[in-house]
Amino acid sequence: MQRREELPLAHLLLQAGRAFDAALREELAARGWPRLSAAQSLVFAYLDRQGTAPAELARRLGTTRQAQQDLVAGLVRLGLVETVTDPARRRGRLVRLTGSGRALAADAGGVLAGMEEELGERVPALRRLLAEVTGVAGRWRRAADGEAPGGLGATAD
Repeated sequence: MQRREELPLAHLLLQAGRAFDAALREELAARGWPRLSAAQSLVFAYLDRQGTAPAELARRLGTTRQAQQDLVAGLVRLGLVETVTDPARRRGRLVRLTGSGRALAADAGGVLAGMEEELGERVPALRRLLAEVTGVAGRWRRAADGEAPGGLGATAD
């Protein structure tokens, strides 16, 4: 087994994100909220305030429309989200939080703020580093899509 300092950065980032999410879900369950799966908690992260079209939600989740529908159906049964008519598109639908879902999201925000508080003065530096990591990953993605200007391989000659 590799020591933590030998693990690839991507692995450590994934572990950290999963650990934060697991701790959040456990705390919310301890506070009386329904026990959510990791996949269900991701839905909350990707919903817009006014609601999100199912196809867009599937894209954001990186999953199929059917898998997204299954996740949403489970959250509907728990009373945390609902599907409503999209006022901007005929026959369109939106997935949005219910009142209970908004209350859960607000409680989750408080839990996450408490977790960040434990990191103290390191939070601003961590935010900067994570923004840099995101930027590097974005450049690699654009380069893989064939965008040369400003991507990988671009030189500052």
